[in-house]
Amino acid sequence: MIETDQVERVVSLVREALPDAVIGIYLHGSSVFGGLKPTSDLDLFVVTNRRTTNAERREFIERLLPISGPGDPSGQSRSIGLEIVSRGDVRPWKYPPLLDFQFGDWYRPDFAKGNFAPWNPSNPDLAILIEMVIQADRALFGPPAAEVIGPVPWADIRRAMLDSISDLLSYLDGDERNVVLTFVRIWTTLVTGVFRSKDGAADWALPLLPPEHRPVLEYARANYISGAPEQWGQLLPRVRPFVDHVIGEIEKSAAPEPPAG
Repeated sequence: MIETDQVERVVSLVREALPDAVIGIYLHGSSVFGGLKPTSDLDLFVVTNRRTTNAERREFIERLLPISGPGDPSGQSRSIGLEIVSRGDVRPWKYPPLLDFQFGDWYRPDFAKGNFAPWNPSNPDLAILIEMVIQADRALFGPPAAEVIGPVPWADIRRAMLDSISDLLSYLDGDERNVVLTFVRIWTTLVTGVFRSKDGAADWALPLLPPEHRPVLEYARANYISGAPEQWGQLLPRVRPFVDHVIGEIEKSAAPEPPAG
């Protein structure tokens, strides 16, 4: 499979570029939580025993660009998401955690301008990501993630999720499907403590929604599964009221203690 080949190439790349520094390489995201959909990325997370150098970061970017999504001449490859953290930056735990490296196709314009570190090193969202990696428990190299990083305090996961609301809202116009589904994932995680796929989170949330808000989530879920271009039509004016309702549920659900499950 194309996906298996891509994952193997990324694992080999990381181990070749950082032969003495890699502690663990982990698969997470849609590959683990619910299965890949047509537009899903391949998400990998790397833990090292030191921070990468500028030269190593540039090498990663230059080698990942041609094998990730739009860089593949065949047009068959999925986009790759890759994060690297130095274990000393996340264990013992401190908030906000530090992100050493990040690759995603959304950074291509920055990379083209010669900016090989466009991410924010002090990264609250990394608290959520680390917990997702631990729950995914899919080591491609090295020991289980729970033995290497974490645990992440629930208070910091909760804080990171609440802090992400304003940023998500800024992307709503033009990226309605992903923002709708991301808000629903936040809601289900805050209530249950479990990370679900986007469509799995939608399945959880649909019965809990008032009838007037269900069509928005039903469309977002179906569109995500099909991978078809978004065509909201008459539903578009109902997206923001849906999001406002879910934000209200998120704020009510954000208990200071972790949920029982």
